[in-house]
Amino acid sequence: MNWLDKAPLGIVVALAVWMAIAPIAPEPHLVEKLRMLSQGTLARPLDIFDLCLHLAPLILLGVRLWRQFGPRQR
Repeated sequence: MNWLDKAPLGIVVALAVWMAIAPIAPEPHLVEKLRMLSQGTLARPLDIFDLCLHLAPLILLGVRLWRQFGPRQR
């Protein structure tokens, strides 16, 4: 995880926000896929891949922030 610690935080934030809202019109894919997941209609492999693709940068941002600002282990 050393590579993630070395990545500039601004770049990681920009990538996470960009992938979370892309494409802006008619609605972000992340919103659409999460709605499909909650309704139980997320079944096609392409839709599952798309959900993972748009969530991955947000997960990396969370891990990056946890490693930087989370509780320190001794």
